[in-house]
This record gives sequence, structure tokens and C-alpha cells, in this order.
Amino acid sequence: MIDKFFDDDPKNSGEQIYESLLNFCCLGKNCNSDEEMIISGFILLLNMVNDETIDNDKLVEYAILWLSYKLNQKKQNRTTKLYNFYTENIETNNCYKENIAADSDSDSNSKINKNVICKKIKSMDIDIKDISNFYDAFKSLCNIYISPLVACPRSSITKNIIIPIAIIFVAASILLGVSYKYSLFGFRKRSQKQHLREMLKK
Repeated sequence: MIDKFFDDDPKNSGEQIYESLLNFCCLGKNCNSDEEMIISGFILLLNMVNDETIDNDKLVEYAILWLSYKLNQKKQNRTTKLYNFYTENIETNNCYKENIAADSDSDSNSKINKNVICKKIKSMDIDIKDISNFYDAFKSLCNIYISPLVACPRSSITKNIIIPIAIIFVAASILLGVSYKYSLFGFRKRSQKQHLREMLKK
């Protein structure tokens, strides 16, 4: 749903945004960069999914996947770590402060709050590119969910399954990446050489 506000073409130097997005998060002013537009979209998405009847951490995970995907599309974004981008650009954003509840004890009764978002981003503190790689797969799963054929009482169960699957994909990618790096640095070869020396000594 949030993608309706954006042009998904990674070759596009700018984002095509509806007026409602500008009014919501740019506080009546024009966003000056792609980064500001993406941050605005992230805040809007958090507000849009806040009414969903599933766990708040899963809702935040979806928003984070979307944020990483959009940031990776914009190559001028120099930040590679998601948590760094959050602390430098989102946590200090006035729109974020005004539209996202501070914590679960606030009067807003909001399921999504800054504490939940910060903890989730900290736990996913990996390269933005690694997270974004799985957004397309996640988007396809979402398209399956929102199709008319899935409009049934079990829809909440479907939502609870879809988001964790996407996060599992991301975790698997990281583990595979670490394994590959170890092989590049020769750790496996070194282990094999040590094993061979021990065999020769016998």
C-alpha cells in the first residue's frame, strides 16, 4: 500500500509522491531530498499499520524492510548501517517525534512506539543492502495476502506468518554471507592444513 506513494524504478533520481504524503510528514513544506521523502514514507507507514491486529514488533519489521529497500535504491545514501541511519536521520526528525509515540505508557494508546522501533532496528543492525535484498520476496508474499481469495477469518494468521518469513530470509542471508567471508579469508583452508599436519604427525 505504501508503494502507491512512490515510484519503484531504481533508475529514477527522484520520488513521485502524492500530496497527502507531503502534507503528512513534510509539515506543509516540500521535502528537499529523496532521503527526506523516504523518512516521511517510513513514518507514514508506521502510522498506517498501527491499527493492524498483529504484534507491534512484526509491524515494525515490515516498515524496516520497506525503509531499507528504498534507501538501497538511492545510491547517494552513504550510510550502510541501518542503526546509524536511524540515529542520524530519523530519531532526530521533528515529524518522527510528533507522530510516533514515545513509549507504550503514552496517552496515545499506540501499539507502535519509539522504544519498539529502536530495539527492533538495533537487533537488525546490518547492512541496508542485506535487508533490502528480500523486500521483493516479502512484497510478493504481501500481494498474495491482500488478494481477494485470501479475504477470510484466517487473514490475521496469514499476516503473522508472512512477516517472520521475510525476517528469516534476511537472517539466512547474513549467515551465508559470514560463511562466505570466512572462506575468502582462508579459515577453512587453514583448518584443513592443521588437520593434515596432525594426521602426518601420527
